[in-house]
Amino acid sequence: MKKFGVIALAGLGLLLASCGDKKADNAATSQEQTVAEKSGDVFAVDTAASKVNWKAFHKGGFAPRWGTLNVSTGELTVAENNLASGEFVIDMKSLKVDPASVTEKDKKYTDLEGHLKNADFFDVEKFPTADFKITKVEELAAGATKAIEGANKTISGNLTLLGKTMNVTFPAKVDIMENSAAIKAMFTVNRADWGIKFGTDETDPAEWMISKDIEINIDVKADKK
Repeated sequence: MKKFGVIALAGLGLLLASCGDKKADNAATSQEQTVAEKSGDVFAVDTAASKVNWKAFHKGGFAPRWGTLNVSTGELTVAENNLASGEFVIDMKSLKVDPASVTEKDKKYTDLEGHLKNADFFDVEKFPTADFKITKVEELAAGATKAIEGANKTISGNLTLLGKTMNVTFPAKVDIMENSAAIKAMFTVNRADWGIKFGTDETDPAEWMISKDIEINIDVKADKK
């Protein structure tokens, strides 16, 4: 096992992460649910304007690494001025590590990028895409934690990664306008729930230090067809 892979990684997932050490709250995770029915007007996701950023940590929050993923396609539907459904596909081969997140003189961000793309983590040759499909949209409960300023909804959706689908629930800011729609959210998931277990052997002190948490930040913009 390469030293860089052991020391520098916390894994990655999908999903504008800041460079601070504080993580967003964990998303509630459950088994795959029925996808919401499409209804109302259709809005095509603007893949150039949409972002999926990730951030990963060591236990204790130190030595964070962060980067980006591209959205390759997607759409939202809006009925009676409310988000009814939505889905988007993430290009896992587009995974990037921000060079600014790898500050150690003996580390290379390109090595981390390559490791994250191989079978230890996201195996992008075998699983070139991930996807998210909305299963439910509800009003955000009073007093709920808001990782994103202005959060007004609770979104649940099926996140498929490495061929495994789990349902995740998180607060989000949903904006609906006449000719556009947008979703912003930031939440944390446990990568082991999707079978990404490299660096989770707690009998090995070096691996034990790698957090299973991945912070995902989505900023999806869509235009009315």
